[in-house]
Amino acid sequence: MARHPTLPEIGRIVEVIRGRDKGLYAVVVGHESDRFVYIADGDKRKADRPKKKNAMHVKRTSEIAQEIADMVAQGGKVTNAKLRYAIRQYQQQLLQRTQTPDEELEGGIDHGQG
Repeated sequence: MARHPTLPEIGRIVEVIRGRDKGLYAVVVGHESDRFVYIADGDKRKADRPKKKNAMHVKRTSEIAQEIADMVAQGGKVTNAKLRYAIRQYQQQLLQRTQTPDEELEGGIDHGQG
């Protein structure tokens, strides 16, 4: 028997690791049974037509879009703009974590001149 993972929470930002959307970041906006999640990114996958995805084909991130989770919990409609904003904020955080300050780059590289 295959082991089913626990489903990512609604509002969790995930990265698609299988299928044609591989590499896409999206937000979990729903669940189906104990195996599938519905994801949307507000651009390619709109909030009114989320993609049904096997939970084993998405990778959880550490970020939860709390505003989106609250909207879904209250039965409110999630807007595409809010989805895009949450994903953009997460991607900016990733970029900031991976960038190295200019001082380290200038001082740490030996160009062989001199």
